[in-house]
Amino acid sequence: MKTPSRHKRFTVIFGIMLAVPIFAMQNWAQPIPNGAAISGTPLIDPDDLVKILQSPKGEKPLMIQVGSHVLYEQAHIPGSEYIGPASREVGILQLRKRVEALPRNKFIVLYCGCCPWSHCPNINPADEALHALGFTNVKLLYISDNFGANWVDKGYPVAKGD
Repeated sequence: MKTPSRHKRFTVIFGIMLAVPIFAMQNWAQPIPNGAAISGTPLIDPDDLVKILQSPKGEKPLMIQVGSHVLYEQAHIPGSEYIGPASREVGILQLRKRVEALPRNKFIVLYCGCCPWSHCPNINPADEALHALGFTNVKLLYISDNFGANWVDKGYPVAKGD
């Protein structure tokens, strides 16, 4: 049996080295599947949240917007509450104050939508604050691009103003 030449082995190894990053990038660009989590917190897709909100059955979540007030005034999920940017201490203090009397198993959905998910300065601090307080039923609304593109433009329910 003939062994592959050194050149052929190099070509195969080099091809694999090129293919792996391309495959990884293609998978990275895919939507986050339902049930995925960041820091152990499950993500919820806008489609699924709309179904929960429109369903006559089941517990409705406390929805908290942790982004800018301007964004909230322009458009927000009906029934959601504005807390303030969780990237600032005042926003975290408001969040803690709002949830302090709630049972620790209360269904809470956090969302921002100020910018692409990977750049949001508000979601992680809000999530960490709730977990530090012992909340166990928190979900993060996965807004991949921004609230306008991933909620408003899809025709989901919107409220405006305070």
